[in-house]
Amino acid sequence: MPDASPADPRLDTLRTWVAATLATRDFALTPASSDASFRRYFRVRFYAPGAASLIAMDAPPDREDCRPFVRVAGLLAEAGVHAPQIVASDVGQGFLLMSDLGDRTYADVLDETNADGLYRDALDALVLWQRSTREGALPPYDDALLRRELALFPDWYLARHIDVVPTPAERETLGAAFDLLVANNLAQPQVFVHRDYHSRNLMVCTPNPGVLDFQDAVTGPVTYDLVSLLRDAYVAWPEERELDWAVRYWDRARAAGLPVDGDFSAFFRDYEWMGIQRELKVLGIFARLSHRDGKDRYLADLPRVMGYLRRAVSRYREFDPLQRVLDAFETRARRV
Repeated sequence: MPDASPADPRLDTLRTWVAATLATRDFALTPASSDASFRRYFRVRFYAPGAASLIAMDAPPDREDCRPFVRVAGLLAEAGVHAPQIVASDVGQGFLLMSDLGDRTYADVLDETNADGLYRDALDALVLWQRSTREGALPPYDDALLRRELALFPDWYLARHIDVVPTPAERETLGAAFDLLVANNLAQPQVFVHRDYHSRNLMVCTPNPGVLDFQDAVTGPVTYDLVSLLRDAYVAWPEERELDWAVRYWDRARAAGLPVDGDFSAFFRDYEWMGIQRELKVLGIFARLSHRDGKDRYLADLPRVMGYLRRAVSRYREFDPLQRVLDAFETRARRV
């Protein structure tokens, strides 16, 4: 089995490190996956029959920091959530060696017949993760971070993707909507938050699910990971099914003693307002991935995310002004 690209200096260095760490060269590195960051993942396949594969992560230290990945992997394991086990690390070079959770994501296999079972497992794992929350273990999802994320919408989606410059009045409307969202998000009970808990980061394995891409975890709003899962940027379900899964989570969370609102309608309002913040952020991130990083594949998912946003905004009078400016932006974008 040939190794991956031979003309890749970092890959050569990674291969040498893996060989020294494992005291063998009896393996090949093949691409496993990449993500929206600068990290790359390679599968370490051993030539010896029956040997379990491993995953090697390459995170250039001038672009990525491995230490949060290692720290959060430990927190997930302590919570009883199935995350990769760190076998070896060299954070100075930006290399990790870890257990292999396989190559089947939820996004690869989800269909009408298996969705309920897979989401049940994902909801159970989410409750375990949130129950393990302890103060000071992760950085806060604070006002500054929430606002930096919201700023991605005007900076990248509006200005760079649809070539719209908001008027001063429209900027004021966006600012007022952002204030409402941030106030609500910060007022919600705070728990451990994965931040990208969705179908491309959940692996079908035993125990199920395996959880990946958790290095940006924070302590933040209790509804965040649920809305990330159920209003997934990459797969959508009928709203009736989404609501059923949200109720199932709410029941499990209350039974586990998590600090969710005892009134489901109030909880669901918080969930939707959290979703609006996330959807505005994701629109900006996907635009940035295309226009800054050349990763155009994310553009195909923009209509799904915008659909979530428009649906939620339409339900709350507080966001009538935001709905009107979204309409205005769409109209002007069509004229470009």
